[in-house]
Amino acid sequence: MLAAASWLSGVIFAAYIIAFFGGTLVGGEAYRWNEALPDLYDPSSPLSTSAIGAHFLAGTVLVLLGPVQLIGRLRRRIPWLHRWLGRIYVVSAAAAGVGGLAFIVWHGTIGGTLMDIGFGLYGGLMVLSATMSYLHARSSRYSSHRAWAIRLFALTIGSWLYRVEYGAWFLLSRLFGPLAEFGDWFDAIMVFFFYVPNLIVAEFVIRAGRQNRTASANLSVSVLFVAASTFIAFVTLMFTAHTWGPKIASGITQ
Repeated sequence: MLAAASWLSGVIFAAYIIAFFGGTLVGGEAYRWNEALPDLYDPSSPLSTSAIGAHFLAGTVLVLLGPVQLIGRLRRRIPWLHRWLGRIYVVSAAAAGVGGLAFIVWHGTIGGTLMDIGFGLYGGLMVLSATMSYLHARSSRYSSHRAWAIRLFALTIGSWLYRVEYGAWFLLSRLFGPLAEFGDWFDAIMVFFFYVPNLIVAEFVIRAGRQNRTASANLSVSVLFVAASTFIAFVTLMFTAHTWGPKIASGITQ
């Protein structure tokens, strides 16, 4: 259920990235990237623009392949496919991490030093997890490979969660107060919150998989997966209706 919900969300998110960012680039309106996040596109800095473009392109591959790699039946029945998709996934994760880090070095983030640190740590952890996952697989240390692959997946969905969590915050801001702006307390939390909790959950899943779980532990894991699947399905519906859908249309028809 979690893999299916994540994959469906990934397909829509990938369509948003390709249609909006790719469509506006092809149409000569790359400046509209700043509608998604301020200060992404800077015509005076082609290196940073290329780096963030590579980050988005690689991220699209990640959101599409990540859930597929979670399907245990596929790993068991078609192991060669899992291996080749895993290679593409690891290379894409490394490219996304390096692209993001390069953008920070050449351009910096809109949130300043704290956001540079938070996003830089995120990119570094992605590169580390991708490297360790690959090295353990090559050495047939499959338990360690699985652990690092889970950590990598937890990190890669952070990009998606970042947008979801900010969307929820902006909605609440409209309902209960003024809109948040980059640099306030919420942004200071968000530069770490979009991936640190993911890693905590990943460690729980890794440790649970290494132990002989009791019935209550199995129930806890099942409840966690169902809750995560429900959450992903709900926010995907909301974002498709209010954000991703309109931007996909504008990217294609502009």
